[in-house]
Amino acid sequence: MLELITGVSALQAPMFKLGLTSLPFLATAAEAEAADSSMVLAGVLLSLVVVYFASKLGGELCARINLPPVLGELVGGVLVGVSALHLIVFPGEGITADDSLIIKFLEFTAGLAPEGAIAVFDSQSEVISVLSELGVILLLFEIGLESKLDELIRVGPQAAVVAVVGVVAPFAAGTFGLVYLFGVPLIPAIFAGAALTATSIGITAKVLAEIGQLSSTEGQIIIGAAVLDDVLGIIVLAVVASLAKTGEVEISNILYLIISAGAFLIGSIVLGRYVIKPLYESLVAEMKTRGQVLLTALVFVFFLSYIATAIHLEAILGAFAAGLILAETNKRSELEKQVLPLADFLVPVFFVVVGARTDLSVLNPADPTNREGLAVAAFLIVVAIVGKVITGFTVFGNTGKLKKLAIGVGMIPRGEVGLVFAGVGSESGVLSPSTDAAIIMMVIATTFIAPPLLRIVFRDPAPTATETPESGS
Repeated sequence: MLELITGVSALQAPMFKLGLTSLPFLATAAEAEAADSSMVLAGVLLSLVVVYFASKLGGELCARINLPPVLGELVGGVLVGVSALHLIVFPGEGITADDSLIIKFLEFTAGLAPEGAIAVFDSQSEVISVLSELGVILLLFEIGLESKLDELIRVGPQAAVVAVVGVVAPFAAGTFGLVYLFGVPLIPAIFAGAALTATSIGITAKVLAEIGQLSSTEGQIIIGAAVLDDVLGIIVLAVVASLAKTGEVEISNILYLIISAGAFLIGSIVLGRYVIKPLYESLVAEMKTRGQVLLTALVFVFFLSYIATAIHLEAILGAFAAGLILAETNKRSELEKQVLPLADFLVPVFFVVVGARTDLSVLNPADPTNREGLAVAAFLIVVAIVGKVITGFTVFGNTGKLKKLAIGVGMIPRGEVGLVFAGVGSESGVLSPSTDAAIIMMVIATTFIAPPLLRIVFRDPAPTATETPESGS
């Protein structure tokens, strides 16, 4: 009866009869736990408000001055991130809960206890990071849907040459230049050279889609080369990370990555055409519930992304492969329309987070610790640009009116991929502060210079037969 009236269990009844001395403590603990989870949710909601406001404001401003909206999203991220307003910041590299204005706002308006701020900050940052990763997965799935597998296979050899040159040229020039011109120790120089090999397929692909060139021959070569660049970049990263930690290169690990990457790409295409494509079409045809087209597609997207992650590749490769496969189904047009709202929800998070993580304080020449980094950064920026631009001129075969310069420019941005290299190098402790700052500056410069340059080099009133007219953004 006591349990029915008070909700106190039989085990709690003795405490209840003793004057409920323990119940206030139990209630307080339960309320604290609920408050923590609610504060995390509140922090995530406020973060999303900031992310979407920054992305739309920056995107709209750039669109009005004829710049790619994605550039505005990146700039918006920089403004709300660690470089300026400290609204969207992430733990690490000296950043704590005290640096987050969102956490301070929660303390002021929602009664967040200072002792709980660290846990809330860490959890909120983790959620935003996961949403960002989902955003880039959906972005690459979209790009895969808009690409043509037959066209990518057709330009495959050309894309492979572009990718290999785009990795070897900047890596060799950057490493040897840092060693012999600036006296940088060999392992840090190798790490900086490795950071030059990356290509941000997300940023380039978004710009190509905005200017209506994603389906052009140049666009397909760029995307194909960027995908291969990603695979080669992962292998390079594994090598230099091994060097940084042990001073030795594990050949077995390198061979494993090469074999797994090749098997994944080839296997995904073969499996997709002969298994996933017919299975998807039959499943969608049999289902009667709402969302069968999109949700069934997401099952394949996330499953292939998981496989890529499980074999130590990038999840975005799995998402791109899923897009290529499902683009050949009879539900392609319907799927493109249904995935658009979901992408509009998550993709801006990715670009704003990339900008928010970028620390522009390394650009301050008044700080003596930055001056050595500025000289090294200038060198890295030149190598990063030239090392990728020349790749376009390595395209062989019947190129006709192919815009070779556009291919090279499309390979320039390092974006989030370059930041991964910088982050791993910083965490390993192998990079000096000046070299670390120089890599970050290179990533910033190449990320922001590529979108407007792409618009310039693709500006042609008479597109070739393999190009599609601009569709706008």
